[in-house]
Amino acid sequence: MAKTIVVKQIGSPIRRPAKQRQTLIGLGLNKMHRTRELEDTPSVRGMVNKIPHMVQIIEEKG
Repeated sequence: MAKTIVVKQIGSPIRRPAKQRQTLIGLGLNKMHRTRELEDTPSVRGMVNKIPHMVQIIEEKG
């Protein structure tokens, strides 16, 4: 079984640079307090590290 992480959006994309908004969309998040279970890969970790003020890692599985 592959490792996964659960990511929750805690910050609003309003008045943020376009790249940060696009990163949220790339993670599959678009509204406050939504969560997504994503595969734990270096690319996903890099996206999360790019916007740490807008997302939170809730749980790491696997």
